[in-house]
Amino acid sequence: VQLQASGGGLVQAGGSLRLSCAASGRTFSSYAMGWSRQAPGKEREFVAAINWSGGSTYYADSVKGRFTISRDNAKNTVYLQMSSLKPEDTAVYSCAANFGRGLPSSITSYDYWGQGTLVTVSS
Repeated sequence: VQLQASGGGLVQAGGSLRLSCAASGRTFSSYAMGWSRQAPGKEREFVAAINWSGGSTYYADSVKGRFTISRDNAKNTVYLQMSSLKPEDTAVYSCAANFGRGLPSSITSYDYWGQGTLVTVSS
């Protein structure tokens, strides 16, 4: 499966941004999808995941209540709606896919990764 993330940009603190990740290749609904981020000089952090149907989600504590992950299997796309953004949310955000019906919540569980999209939150 090939993944293409988009939607990054510059936003002021307190603002919102929606990231998209379009998938191609094998059946999109066979995959759990996730988002991770990596800020400059920091380790990659796994922030959100959604299972194959969209019925189960996972969020890291750092984004819980502010970010929402969703998917549209008809459009082969997963989204990350980010609200109440903070400067510490500045990072390169990448989407990932895991084949199966679970809900993996760690970076190492994902088999496929797309290129990242940069989100910059100004104070």
